[in-house]
Amino acid sequence: MSAPGVERDGEEVGPEVGQDVGAENPVIEHRLHPVTPLRRAWAPIAVIFGWAMHDPDGTQRQLSRLTTTTLLIALAVVVPAAALYGFLSWWFTHFSVTGTELRIRTGLVFRRTAHIRLERIQAIDVTQPLLARVAGVAKLKLDVVGTDKKDELAYLGEAHARALRAELLARAAGFEPDSAHEVGEAPVRQLLHVPAGVLAVSVVLSGATWATLVGAVVVPPVLWFATHSVWTVLATALPLFGAAGASSVGRFVGEYDWTVGESPDGLRIDHGLLDRAHETVPPGRVQTVRIVEPLLWRRRGWVRVELDVAGSSNSVLVPVAPRAVAEGVIERVLPGVTVPRSLDRPPRRAGWCVPFWWRGYGLAVTDSVFVARHGLLRRSVSLVPHAKVQSVRLAQGPWERHKGLADVHVDTGANKTVTARLRDADEAARLLAAQADRSRTGRKEALPDRWMA
Repeated sequence: MSAPGVERDGEEVGPEVGQDVGAENPVIEHRLHPVTPLRRAWAPIAVIFGWAMHDPDGTQRQLSRLTTTTLLIALAVVVPAAALYGFLSWWFTHFSVTGTELRIRTGLVFRRTAHIRLERIQAIDVTQPLLARVAGVAKLKLDVVGTDKKDELAYLGEAHARALRAELLARAAGFEPDSAHEVGEAPVRQLLHVPAGVLAVSVVLSGATWATLVGAVVVPPVLWFATHSVWTVLATALPLFGAAGASSVGRFVGEYDWTVGESPDGLRIDHGLLDRAHETVPPGRVQTVRIVEPLLWRRRGWVRVELDVAGSSNSVLVPVAPRAVAEGVIERVLPGVTVPRSLDRPPRRAGWCVPFWWRGYGLAVTDSVFVARHGLLRRSVSLVPHAKVQSVRLAQGPWERHKGLADVHVDTGANKTVTARLRDADEAARLLAAQADRSRTGRKEALPDRWMA
């Protein structure tokens, strides 16, 4: 049965639920934090709520038929059932760390055991939703090479979560099991902090914020005059207002107190006003860097930096910063890479294929990166290291063939494509061959993706 907890250097690391006593190095299994059942108890209630939102008219009819007695009986059944589900889910969830892997066993009816090889771990994020911060717990989300879905441990005590994260990263870096837990959290050197005022102004000056807000204000009244159905208006208005809130208030809350620091295990990103997140951009796994420059930001010289990371959901590196500061952070992600100041536009005949907007396209190729630009109002410049290019393709539509133009597509390891559009056909053919050679050479010369080495 479970013991109250296991102490290591005076710190409680979680309840022990069993161990392999016959092994030379016994494997100790732990349960998650005791508040975890409260989180899992919401699953049955979420299913009911999802059914209600899927058929709002049917839900309205069913609710109109309910009496007070029936409602009380339903609550008396649903609430204990949800509590029992949460408790059993917690009781049957165990995790353990062996010499080579992290094991996570879950499942009430259908059992599942995840065997996560420690050397395959590329990043571990620590997240704390608002209620988790109040309860003093945190969630570990693991990025593993070769998997799209993150495994997670939710929830652990905050101190336990950070200690376990440091130990797993030390194991992934090659430290011996006996000494890995003594390594501790790697030191961090701050590179960037986004002030709240700058973030607020950048949100106000974003076109997406105003577009979703206008849609949320205009569409519902039009639907009301057309249908006179309250449910139709609500079913449309709520998602629109939700999108408007997510692109404005939601973005400010999520990107509040954004800090980027450099450590031996990669670039660390901390952010969040209500829900705090501690994320890591693993070294050597960045496939593409995008510098985004909305129209209303240009007078202030601000840019946004986004990432494509293989096997990771981390997508924002810098929410807003002056261009010089942002480029300094990019140099830490892509060592030795300098962002080109000028890019070559397509030939003027490209205007026959894409009138006016062709001026937003551009191309540059340096010794280290393939660079493509698109967009006039919201300009975006994508940088792909040659070593990260998986394939190169040339494509021509019928009108492009008539005008002697072609597109060059560069595919990366993050299942994303960067395209140099409307290039001269002969230039595109030369670029195709040259880029294939640069990619082969880049992969041979690339350093291994190892941490703390």
